[in-house]
Amino acid sequence: MKSRAMRWVAEAIAEQRLLWNLRRVEAACLAYPDDMTEEAAAAVLRKQLSSDFDKHRFWLAIDSVLMVVSAALILVPGPNVAGYYFAFRVVGHYFSVRGARNGLNHVTWAYRSSPPLTDLRPLASVDPAARLERVEQVAARLNLDHFATFFQRISVRTP
Repeated sequence: MKSRAMRWVAEAIAEQRLLWNLRRVEAACLAYPDDMTEEAAAAVLRKQLSSDFDKHRFWLAIDSVLMVVSAALILVPGPNVAGYYFAFRVVGHYFSVRGARNGLNHVTWAYRSSPPLTDLRPLASVDPAARLERVEQVAARLNLDHFATFFQRISVRTP
């Protein structure tokens, strides 16, 4: 049970790491497929950051209320697992909200087209076993060690 909980915590942190890091940056670079225009890439970035901001602000409000309510469990002997859970979520959503807001309002974005990213587009609909080698080749060109695993996890096979 402990390893399952730690795996969940690690996955939640990994999912929000970009937003957490955006809290402290003044400039960043967005790489996008070269079959896209810079304006289209900027629009996708703004849409995603706005969506992330709204989602994390919503969950920050809910989890904050639940964290306050879980404080009543202090009276129950033993660790307040519910309190720890909601405290973790509140901190994570707070950092994500700040990162998304900073990315939208204060970060100076540079844009760079990337041919290897264009090569990934047709691979999203290929059978996972068949695409692994090609994704690993693209990951090597991008110099991203764990990219193939990430791509396999987020890709959705379309019929």
